[in-house]
Amino acid sequence: MPTQLLFTRFLNHHFASPVDSLLAAFHITPAHPHAPISNELAMELLIFAALLVYFIVVSVTLSVEKPGVIQHAAEAINAFIGDQSESIIGHGYERFTSYLTVLFLFILLGNLMGLIPGLVSPTANVVVPLGFAVVTFLYYHYHGIRVNGFSYVKQFLGPVWWLYPLMLPIELISHFARMLSLTVRLYANMFAGDLVTLAFFSLIPVGVPLLFLSLHFGVAIIQAYIFMVLASVYLSMAVSHDH
Repeated sequence: MPTQLLFTRFLNHHFASPVDSLLAAFHITPAHPHAPISNELAMELLIFAALLVYFIVVSVTLSVEKPGVIQHAAEAINAFIGDQSESIIGHGYERFTSYLTVLFLFILLGNLMGLIPGLVSPTANVVVPLGFAVVTFLYYHYHGIRVNGFSYVKQFLGPVWWLYPLMLPIELISHFARMLSLTVRLYANMFAGDLVTLAFFSLIPVGVPLLFLSLHFGVAIIQAYIFMVLASVYLSMAVSHDH
């Protein structure tokens, strides 16, 4: 039985049975039927609930005359993501701002959770960054097809027709490699950050670990930003008409 956080234990105590039934419907047998919900999934559910509450509060408390602190923060984040996506994607960037904002906030909160006692960073588990990468991969290809139609396939063929048989497999491999790159970059940095912080807390519990907590905080923000920027770059290339 893996070590369970308090929130994970709560979820498994109340929802293990329905989760097992759901998995059984897909012919999946969990390794631990009494605890099918992992710490990483519990943390993701916690982030989902936090963001849901955040967006509801923002939408309910919107005010032109007396904007509150939460509204100012939401506007600042939206403006920041909007400026970044506009500079990278260009015309029509507004359609993608909401996805990029949620992606950035979800990854950022996931990265920072490891700094809170009793919680862990779900992004330090390779499955979670892989999920972000797969969703982003499907998202930008969907919009590439939506914008360009069948001509989107030209992106995989290159400019010269007689090189099509060579360019197609190369381009397909490069696109799938993007998923690997997004996954490994986020996972490796967050896993290493958690490991180093834990190691120094074990050796020197006072003083020095604060330096590594600050470093972890900075890496968490940078990695969320890089993931968002790369997603914007892939979207820009997908929706471009210059294939």
